[in-house]
Amino acid sequence: MRVPRIHHPEFIHQLGELALSEDAAGHIGRVLRMKEGQEVLLFDGSGAEFPATISQVSKKNVSVTLSERIERSSESPLDLHLGQVISRGDKMEFTIQKSVELGVNTITPLISERCGVKLDAKRFEKKLAQWQKIAIAACEQCGRNTVPVIRPIMQLEEWCSEPSEALKLNLHPRAKYSINTLPEPINKVRLLIGPEGGLSADEISMTEQYKFEETLLGPRVLRTETAALTAITALQVRFGDLG
Repeated sequence: MRVPRIHHPEFIHQLGELALSEDAAGHIGRVLRMKEGQEVLLFDGSGAEFPATISQVSKKNVSVTLSERIERSSESPLDLHLGQVISRGDKMEFTIQKSVELGVNTITPLISERCGVKLDAKRFEKKLAQWQKIAIAACEQCGRNTVPVIRPIMQLEEWCSEPSEALKLNLHPRAKYSINTLPEPINKVRLLIGPEGGLSADEISMTEQYKFEETLLGPRVLRTETAALTAITALQVRFGDLG
């Protein structure tokens, strides 16, 4: 049986007895129904993981005993920042979950002209917290010890205008070149994925002003969530650690 991986929200500075957070305790006690003496594997986002044994379990509290600190990284050599225009329904959650599994380092949710999601500031804050929890859960599942950052929601041009030394890519079905024709080596990419209705002509012109290169995935027009995951996979195969 696989040992459950649990995220601890604060850096772990010493071994020994540790009280888990309310979310982690609830997951262990109510969801997994684990008992004293069973093993878990904690990670705190620092790149390390901590084998531990459950020492106390109650309805609201769980304590563990940490036995050692193990430095282990499963991070890709490709630093990949995804700028994703917010999609409707559970598509955004799906994109975040799978892109974290595929090795994305940073995700910035974006607002564009054709963005189909209209929420007030308070609801956006709730969404942001929910998306970060999804990223953490994806790390627990896939074995990453470093949790990608879900940045605050930004306007498309604000994100495009940020200074960066990364290769900037914008998917376009009529682009001349594909990911396979990009020059090597590349170790840092900012990938822009537009909304379901695509970027407007003005927005495409704007991305060109900020030095985004148009690139092609193939002859078919993909949905926004499919395009994001396909592009991330192609980039990881070409420049990262998938293959």
